[in-house]
Amino acid sequence: MNSLVIFAVLIAVAIIAGTTAQAQDCQVSVTDPFDLTESDIARIYDCIGDRMVAAYSKGGDTVAKNYRGWTVTATRHVVDGTHGNGLLLTYANDIAAEQYLKFAEQGVVMPVGSQLAKESIRINATKNAAEVGPLTLMTKLETGASPETGDWLYGGIQPNGDPMRFQQASCHDCHKIWEGQDYLGYPIEEVRIGN
Repeated sequence: MNSLVIFAVLIAVAIIAGTTAQAQDCQVSVTDPFDLTESDIARIYDCIGDRMVAAYSKGGDTVAKNYRGWTVTATRHVVDGTHGNGLLLTYANDIAAEQYLKFAEQGVVMPVGSQLAKESIRINATKNAAEVGPLTLMTKLETGASPETGDWLYGGIQPNGDPMRFQQASCHDCHKIWEGQDYLGYPIEEVRIGN
């Protein structure tokens, strides 16, 4: 009889643990991010949004802890075909916000000290779940500090709080298509917040 009770308790614990783990996943029925509706994206963000800053901040990075206090540049996360087809939302620090929110296509010169943080949500088709993606960062440096990257420093934080490791050129090679915009990609027009 004792072993039957122990077995029942173990089953109950397994069910509760499984339910808790499942509750932490943000389940999705649509696994192609391009097919998500605005309401799908809002539901995903409601589920995962609070976990994003906690995840990015695990490594103690100051930007990861504070970027949500910056200016948001779009009305919601959106997939635009960059950054691995994640759902993206960009924040601009006080130095960057005024110029960035103009969304100018030519003659853009961002002020030194401008910082952009782009949070991302990934859709895991295998798990049918939304997951925290990396936080990518751009910082405008002094003129001449990094001519090969247009004086931008690219960085990122993984969902476990660790810094991303990559070559600067791997980011800048994609950003070169926006040279007239000081190498900045913008949110798609339908979600842009005006200055």
